[in-house]
Amino acid sequence: MAEPRVLYLTGWLRSGSTMLGNVLNELPGVLHVGELHYLWRNGVLTDGTNSSCGCGRTLTDCDLWASALGGGHQTTVRVDSARRTLRLQGSLLRTRHTPARLREVRRGVRNPEVDEVVGQTADIYRLLADRGGERLIIDGSKYPAEAATLLGRSDLDVRVLHIVRDPRPTAFSFLKAKEYIDPMSPARSSGFWTAFNLASELVGRQAGERYLRVRHEDLCVRPQETIDEVMRFAGLAGPSPVDAAGRVVLHPNHTVTGNPDRLVSGATVIRGDDRWRTGMTPAQIAVATAPALPLLARYGYPLVPRTEG
Repeated sequence: MAEPRVLYLTGWLRSGSTMLGNVLNELPGVLHVGELHYLWRNGVLTDGTNSSCGCGRTLTDCDLWASALGGGHQTTVRVDSARRTLRLQGSLLRTRHTPARLREVRRGVRNPEVDEVVGQTADIYRLLADRGGERLIIDGSKYPAEAATLLGRSDLDVRVLHIVRDPRPTAFSFLKAKEYIDPMSPARSSGFWTAFNLASELVGRQAGERYLRVRHEDLCVRPQETIDEVMRFAGLAGPSPVDAAGRVVLHPNHTVTGNPDRLVSGATVIRGDDRWRTGMTPAQIAVATAPALPLLARYGYPLVPRTEG
């Protein structure tokens, strides 16, 4: 039996990964599962945020995730196991752990606890490969350390897609509280932006041809071209689900948490959002720019952005 093929999305939040994953989800045999990293928190412990399945049901009521979690009933064993999973995720798979996980893969070192927690994810991938993800499973968890370890597994065919977005509109999207996430200052958002993207770059350096970086802005301006590039990278043949004008028809999906836009179905147009140009003060833009300076030029973003629409 062939190894499950996985496209793991990484980078900082609010990068357009939900839209990209949902577009690819329209292809036959492709399953976008959203942020699978949070399945145990949201599906077993039920203390996460925005934790309904993309199909509209709670995770425990969704046939796919109920079967993946071994049924919808909470038991002491399942709860204790989920709590252990969260402890291991927090102590081994955070962004700062990326260099250590990469060293282990490079040296062929087996860490039993890393094997345990990532092995659970691999088990879920195998189940999903028989439940709609025959050609590809898209995991939008965006944890570079997790991506690093998954790349080192011989029982999976993993490719990493690194999605970046200009840090100024990214910071703007964090200014106001959302239903599922607290607000964040521009400086804090851009600090995380730099850390997550640098860690993703380290993963890419080791992954070689199994790594691709795309920009959110290119997805918005050239949607069909960008989706075609991602499809080729992921080994997906066939026509693109999006046309040259960015039009696509989305159907319900089975994403685990993520941007509430994942719940939107029907005719959709991929387009950019320039509200930040008038919605942020010059001081906020400057504060959002400073922590991102090491990577701005590398990703093709201007030091001083245009602030008028």
